[in-house]
Amino acid sequence: MATQTEAASRGGLRVGVQKFGTFLSGMIMPNIGAFIAWGLITALFIPDGFLPNEQLALLVKPMITYLLPLLIGYTGGKMVHGVRGGVIGAIATMGVVVGADIPMFIGAMIMGPLSAWVMKKLDAVWEGRVKPGFEMLIDNFSSGIVGAAMAIFGMQLVNPLVVAFSNGAGAVVQFLVNHGLLPLTSIFIEPAKVLFLNNAINHGILTPLGTEQALEQGKSILFLLEANPGPGFGILLAYAIFGKGLAKASAPGAALIQFVGGIHEIYFPYILMKPVMILAAIGGGMSGIFMLVLTGAGLRAPAAPGSIFAVFAMTSSDSYLGVTLSVVVATVVSFLIGSFLLKISKAPEGDELGEAAAKMESMKGKKSSVGFAFAADAASGPVNNVVFACDAGMGSSAMGASVLRNMFKQAGLVNVKVTNSAIANLTDTYDIVVTHQDLAARATPVTASAVHVSVDNFMNSPRYEEIVELVRTRNAAPAESVSVGAAAAGAEASATDEHAGAAARAAKHTAAPAREVLVADSVVLTGTAASRDAAIEEAGARLLARGAVNAEYVASMHTREASVSTYMGNFLAIPHGTNEAKGNIASSAVSIIRYPEGIDWNGKEVKFVVGIAGVNNEHLAILSSIARVFTDKTQVARLETATTREEILDIFGKVNAS
Repeated sequence: MATQTEAASRGGLRVGVQKFGTFLSGMIMPNIGAFIAWGLITALFIPDGFLPNEQLALLVKPMITYLLPLLIGYTGGKMVHGVRGGVIGAIATMGVVVGADIPMFIGAMIMGPLSAWVMKKLDAVWEGRVKPGFEMLIDNFSSGIVGAAMAIFGMQLVNPLVVAFSNGAGAVVQFLVNHGLLPLTSIFIEPAKVLFLNNAINHGILTPLGTEQALEQGKSILFLLEANPGPGFGILLAYAIFGKGLAKASAPGAALIQFVGGIHEIYFPYILMKPVMILAAIGGGMSGIFMLVLTGAGLRAPAAPGSIFAVFAMTSSDSYLGVTLSVVVATVVSFLIGSFLLKISKAPEGDELGEAAAKMESMKGKKSSVGFAFAADAASGPVNNVVFACDAGMGSSAMGASVLRNMFKQAGLVNVKVTNSAIANLTDTYDIVVTHQDLAARATPVTASAVHVSVDNFMNSPRYEEIVELVRTRNAAPAESVSVGAAAAGAEASATDEHAGAAARAAKHTAAPAREVLVADSVVLTGTAASRDAAIEEAGARLLARGAVNAEYVASMHTREASVSTYMGNFLAIPHGTNEAKGNIASSAVSIIRYPEGIDWNGKEVKFVVGIAGVNNEHLAILSSIARVFTDKTQVARLETATTREEILDIFGKVNAS
């Protein structure tokens, strides 16, 4: 228990840090286009630019002084309190902008959300108390008064603090540069990136500081501390040559996407599956920064996304050699370290990405097909919108959305919209939400009605086939909740082509087969098992007693459970055999065992164990009923208090006392 509590605490801390980092980067990321515009104008038209133009160069200072901070303040305010908060945030940001001799990005990141939060709290005070006809008057005057007050507050109090902080941070950076210590920042930056704090670090911290430095010196090394594509590129090259299994096969494509497309998140799973590879990232990052320090190179503006093309587009005219050396050296060093680590690691344990993903693919996606069965019922009906969500909504999610969009097209699912989004911008309007497994905890609360899928590899996760099958099934369903049953059928038939018509076939079996699939003799009010494995045996024994399966099928139920848990939530588990064991099924049957005191199921409490064996989808109707019942807490409570087997059968609408 102590270990679980500590793990939960660490997970909560990580999620909290990620949320804060995402909030910071969320104020910058939507405005990256404005940063690039300023960078291009600066690079082209200032006196030492490529095309010096005195008149056009006049745009540089107003953009950096007013436009960018106001955009940041507005965006931060809008994140807290909608458009009303955005307006208040922009007004308050003017307070820190006026009179400052540095770009007030950090001030905007403080004043925008803070002023919007104040307005939100005040709006809550008089919500519902304003007389009809006075709403606009109150809204406009309150926003004007609060905006003015926060602007004064920003000018008098926040402005001096931000200036002091910026000067201090600048002094620290300069100290690190002067003493050759700046490369050591990779010790913190590279691990933080892999924890999906990359955008928070780059755009929430380094971009504001780097922009101030670029305004004074014409370039900044800070823009390339996190954005250098070299470390990730080297790691992926190492996997491409010395990796094994799916990791080796997928690494070349991932390297192209990372280096050219600028989607750095794509190499994170390769480190997460073998954490020691973070040493390669740190080594590459440190060597790349060292080359920048040695040559005095830097970028004029942020490189977003971190593509090699974006990096060179933002490179200062006197820094092409240094930036090139930085990327090349970072790539070589990370490749050498990564290759060494791959060579000395043991093959089976060291290739978790390849081994696990290949195994899942060989099982044709069994991992999530059962998991979808009851999650799908919570949002029954056709799937119209699928969203990929990542930290910033511009990296790995964009790539994953592209991959799945192509798979939908190949499957003929042309009417399903696939988009990508930052987690901070998610709303509960999607049918399916796909996230990286380390970010799932942040996406679930704000999209409660959606089916949630977590992946460990955005490029070629075997779970994509499962999503396609789920969408195919639900979008083909002609009635009620047959889609749920069809998804549950995928637990046994996996993602094979026969499922293209699963929903249609299920509809044909909704009337007659139910009495044969679930009978009173297959219901046990008080099970005797005290453990998960014993409960599987007890559920299998009921199937075996009916002659529906043989002993090999019951054994395969344990094999299936070892692959991935069949725990569904709401005290329910639905153990069943593997796809390979379907030949051991003589007829469709379902058994229901109740454990009033509950049993431990991989750390989860289970009170109902439903054993499943299905042929030709004859069991879909009863599975659909089970799905509907177990997503209704009232019905679950009725099951817990039922005193006869017939009462349980009646709850599922399939009474049969034979």
